[in-house]
Amino acid sequence: MNIFLKDVDSSNYEAVCDLEVFEEQEEYVACNMWSLVESRYNKGHTCKAIYQDDTPVGFLMWVQESPEQVSIWRFMVDKNYQKEGIGSVALKIALEEIMRTPNLKIIEICYNPQNPVAKEFYSRYGFQEVGMDEEDEDMLAQILL
Repeated sequence: MNIFLKDVDSSNYEAVCDLEVFEEQEEYVACNMWSLVESRYNKGHTCKAIYQDDTPVGFLMWVQESPEQVSIWRFMVDKNYQKEGIGSVALKIALEEIMRTPNLKIIEICYNPQNPVAKEFYSRYGFQEVGMDEEDEDMLAQILL
């Protein structure tokens, strides 16, 4: 299985926009199209397509919140490619790339605390829950470097 990340650009943005999760997962995942629009009009956003060989199968977006903090805002794998280990490989690659950010001290992710797999999945990569966000809607988890 050849999994890698590629910048979202004019050659693949439509395929990224067409990626979908299962209906029961939709409440936990933002729309890829909206994420790409958001990244276009705000600074510090990095958008990556997750590829399996020549096929886009997922999407990641992270944001440099400050010189010392990067937050992963979006992470999804298309419903047709879930449960194959793609998300695990993609997150590992993304974290390696994010960790090359100079002066980085914190990598953060947030997720719906009702998401049945998020806590266990992210904790495998070193994320530790630190409490709810300012709106008291999502759980914040961090890796401290």
